[in-house]
Amino acid sequence: MQTLQSFLQEKVQDEQLQSVLVTLSESVKAISERISTAETCKAGTNNEYGEEQMALDILADKLIQEECEKNEQIGLIASEEQPDEIWLGDGDFAVSYDPLDGSSLIDVNLAVGTIFGVYDLKLRSDANQDKSFVGLKGDDLEVSMIAVYGPRTTIVLAIDGEVNEFTLGEDEFYLSKSELKVGEGKMFSPGNLRACSENLKYLDLVTFWIRSEYTLRYSGGMVPDVNQILLKGKGIFSYPPYSKYPDGKLRLIFECAPMAFLMEKAGGAASDGYKRILEKTYEKIDQRTPIYIGSKEEVDRCSKYLI
Repeated sequence: MQTLQSFLQEKVQDEQLQSVLVTLSESVKAISERISTAETCKAGTNNEYGEEQMALDILADKLIQEECEKNEQIGLIASEEQPDEIWLGDGDFAVSYDPLDGSSLIDVNLAVGTIFGVYDLKLRSDANQDKSFVGLKGDDLEVSMIAVYGPRTTIVLAIDGEVNEFTLGEDEFYLSKSELKVGEGKMFSPGNLRACSENLKYLDLVTFWIRSEYTLRYSGGMVPDVNQILLKGKGIFSYPPYSKYPDGKLRLIFECAPMAFLMEKAGGAASDGYKRILEKTYEKIDQRTPIYIGSKEEVDRCSKYLI
């Protein structure tokens, strides 16, 4: 079986980028080891966005930052658990991450995950050459990666125009599924169903899925739900805005852009209803967006119903 490291050596010519991805995989190993034994209680603190933190949120954030600090190629990081970007040094690579997406599911032992986006700041497409995520967009991503901590710990990696899954075994990640592709099929993961109470268009869309006998697959976590679409090769994950979050709840830099990169590389699509998620410029670190992500036909259906 091919290891992640040998895969990267084969696919990625840039040795600096190889080292960044190895660093991120090491942080996933560390989180996976700790997640099975660490406390699942609340930390008694809120993150920058007012959301109550779990002890594992803080631990995962710390583990990733510590691993990134060891790699001189990583000059900039941004975490969903931190208020600002963190400058680490002169490295050309920037890493954004949601350390533990779906952490509210920890105490009931459902799958949670980590989301990474990797940028080469030397290649940024805008004229602003400051070392910052602001001014970038999803189309500037070099690599996107998610980790799922479930019955198995897996990584899904989008790089070099393809999407592959790797499974942790012993102390190495091994290639387990090659060239994932997303086509069409009747499966839906409807986030933010409370929006149906005030958005009858969303109620109509959900009703269409139900009456058309779609399979409901919704865990309450974006990572496991989008991961399922990638592995099953079909489906739609939706998270529209509503009055409490008029710009959407999910964050563009930490969650939606990296997920959109993964999905597009697998042949799917991701939109806010009006434009591709990857075309949205980062105006601030905590920027939010609606998202409809999955099969191209289903993403198009969301836009037609909701706009």
